[in-house]
Amino acid sequence: MNTLGTMREDTMSVPIVAVVGRPNVGKSTFVNRLSGSREAIVHEQRGVTRDRSYHKAEWNGVAFTLVDTGGIEFVSDDDFGASIRSQAMLAAEEADAVVFLVDGTVTSTSGDLDIAKLLKRGGTPVLLVVNKLDNPANEDAVWDYYSLGLGTPYPVSSLHGHGTGDVLDELVALLPEPDDGEDSDIEAVNVAIIGRPNVGKSTLVNRLSQTERCIVSDVAGTTRDAVDTLVIHDDKAYRLIDTAGIRRRSQINESVEYYGFLRALRAIERADVALLLLDATLGLTDQDQRVAALAAERGCALVILLNKWDALTTLEEREQLREHVADRLVFVDYAPKISISALTGRSVQRIWGTIDTVFAHYSAHYSTSKLNTLLTELRDFGHTVSKGKAQLRINYVTQTATCPPQFTFFANHPQLVDDNYRRYLENRLREGLDLAGTPLRLRFKAKDPQ
Repeated sequence: MNTLGTMREDTMSVPIVAVVGRPNVGKSTFVNRLSGSREAIVHEQRGVTRDRSYHKAEWNGVAFTLVDTGGIEFVSDDDFGASIRSQAMLAAEEADAVVFLVDGTVTSTSGDLDIAKLLKRGGTPVLLVVNKLDNPANEDAVWDYYSLGLGTPYPVSSLHGHGTGDVLDELVALLPEPDDGEDSDIEAVNVAIIGRPNVGKSTLVNRLSQTERCIVSDVAGTTRDAVDTLVIHDDKAYRLIDTAGIRRRSQINESVEYYGFLRALRAIERADVALLLLDATLGLTDQDQRVAALAAERGCALVILLNKWDALTTLEEREQLREHVADRLVFVDYAPKISISALTGRSVQRIWGTIDTVFAHYSAHYSTSKLNTLLTELRDFGHTVSKGKAQLRINYVTQTATCPPQFTFFANHPQLVDDNYRRYLENRLREGLDLAGTPLRLRFKAKDPQ
């Protein structure tokens, strides 16, 4: 199989837009409106959104990621107030553009003015949006917000959708243009190297890019502080997307975690294959789990690298680590695991072949006849689900996408498919097909096309 067959067209980084503002101005409703989803939690109580959440959006062919943040308060009796404020301002600092959302049912407040001052000092492009103007006749309320010194305020109703088209037009105009560098058109497997700070990402990039028979060039990426490395290894091209630019910007641990997570998000958005680097001497952390979940959610192939393996001196230590990783990363148990030492080069050469293998599975397409032969075997196995007199019967299956593989099943009662049956089908597909390293997408429809 050609390992440089089908790759993602969106090889460049997806821009990030942070949505900030005081509590209860409608940020989550606004995010849901622009992303066309209901993923962001909406509640009238102040402070419901405390951590950041990420949501895909698109307008006129321009894709971007919205970051929903907690409400910013400079004087608060909430124990989490300082943390929420810090996280929101970090999101604004790292974003490509900021939407500053204010409440159009009241006049501007001292809190709005304080936030505006911080945003102006930050230097990131800011779009001022006046929300909750559900009646277009009340749009004169925007005039009060010129006092914030952030340019033209745009009236919207996140609840009803009024004005969001104009806001989206202005927003995408603020986003950076894709980089059209001479190396960006080279057909290469995009490989993101992700993991916590100081886990050995830079060392691994250096080790991979300086291997014999490799031609190396540095390609400027669209992400600030990041440089992609184009490597030709055994006549195959790989673009290494390094997130090793994460550095401690303050003494606040959550800030370090935030930057690591956001850089991982940017890298994964561009990746065909993600290499999740773990420190064998420290074990697995909650942040490692979140990054692995992010790779699975965004749909790129995944390889888990247990770095600093040579620091574990006993078989008991190594076996305990393997069991610990398997237990806490069970949701990505399809990902191959390689024990390496980036510092000494131990087993690093195995990474190239594993990238080729998981990318081949990630981009593979299986014939409908092969899939339905497998479906016949599943029927013979006899496992199904029923409710009352209704019994699920899968009539037909076809592959409807690659990168990652997506399979659509046509059934008589698709509403009967539960999580257990979904897992059963995925396990049978993985047994019948060669799908190591790639997530799968399963869809169920009622109509039988035959």
